[in-house]
Amino acid sequence: MKKVVITGANRGIGLAMTTQFKNLGFEVIALCRQASPQLNALGVTVITGIDVATSAGRQLMVKALNNIDIDILINNAGILRDESLGALNSATIIEQFEVNALAPIQVVDLLSTQLVIGAKIVLITSRMGSVTDNTSGGRYGYRMSKAALNIAGMSLAQDLAGRDISVGLYHPGYVQTEMVGNNGDISATEAATRLVGLINQQDMSQTGLFKHSNGEILPW
Repeated sequence: MKKVVITGANRGIGLAMTTQFKNLGFEVIALCRQASPQLNALGVTVITGIDVATSAGRQLMVKALNNIDIDILINNAGILRDESLGALNSATIIEQFEVNALAPIQVVDLLSTQLVIGAKIVLITSRMGSVTDNTSGGRYGYRMSKAALNIAGMSLAQDLAGRDISVGLYHPGYVQTEMVGNNGDISATEAATRLVGLINQQDMSQTGLFKHSNGEILPW
């Protein structure tokens, strides 16, 4: 049975993807800081205390996943803060870089030896990290951190190609989650359906592509 590891799996898109992969017959290992009743009800392996932005959380992750072969590694955990010109907050900008950009590549680095030949790495990013697509400004920390994640994803695609490990960068859409105050134009379930479909199709011919969950290739 193929194993899927998902960070930030206790709610929102992470929970919805956990549900879908479980229903498709995958063995899902759900990582999160704190479990939710919905996650516990799924009957998947839940590992709590995993704050991927901290050294302690990542070391706990490594210990919990010791000797587990990973087929799909989904870096989903992320945060959104708000800064604007004239109201910059260095602390929240740095916080978003640590969670959204640095943590995913540290997770991949720590688990890289456990990725099987032909494994898939997934980075849940955002079109707000696109330079070309930025026509509204603002959201400095979030935009900058997701742009950094995108370039890291391209480096991962190059560095792991020799092991036949593909890297997918996916914008889920404007999803109705707690992160955006439950606004949005699609549900977490619909976003997860799209994402899981793209992940299942992901292979080396598509490694390093930046895609919308609807399949559209997004500009950098």
